[in-house]
Amino acid sequence: MKLAAARLFPLLLMLALALLTFWLDRAVRDEATHPSLRRHDPDYIVENFRVLNYNQSGAVESSLTARKMLHYPDDDSTELAQPHLVETKTGRPRTDVSAMRGVLSQDGEEVFLYDNVVLEREASDARSEVRIETSALHFVRSRSLVRSESDVRITEERQVISGRGLEYDLDTGRMALRERVRARVEHARR
Repeated sequence: MKLAAARLFPLLLMLALALLTFWLDRAVRDEATHPSLRRHDPDYIVENFRVLNYNQSGAVESSLTARKMLHYPDDDSTELAQPHLVETKTGRPRTDVSAMRGVLSQDGEEVFLYDNVVLEREASDARSEVRIETSALHFVRSRSLVRSESDVRITEERQVISGRGLEYDLDTGRMALRERVRARVEHARR
């Protein structure tokens, strides 16, 4: 009888460890799906949010402001209410972009703007003022690149261009529309 108990002890110990492992795995999974961990609540809110970027000489190169900034820890996302982005790089016309709401990328280099998005570029010696209106715009700050997959309306001096799928390089001034491009140009009056 002693011999049979000695042979069963390792088997019972292994069974107990397997059941304990199964129970711990189940407990951890249940905790991970607990409703409080799935909530999308902000961990901090900033009123009158403002971030300035400086160039190497210490001059302000761009600013991002918003009426309110909310950060969510569950997915590490940052939402902006009434964002306003201004670029004032040396040797280039000032660019203002505003919208009703926005989302900031985790590294802060990309801004996704939504609802009543308006981009205005000041006139320069070579080009007239440009106004771009759309419902969604993706701004890559480090590359001064603007993209939109939505319908856009571009107004410049005596022309209005509309289309879908904008890519606009602010450094070179090169602008491209991918599809459904339409233009209306007024003749200059003499």
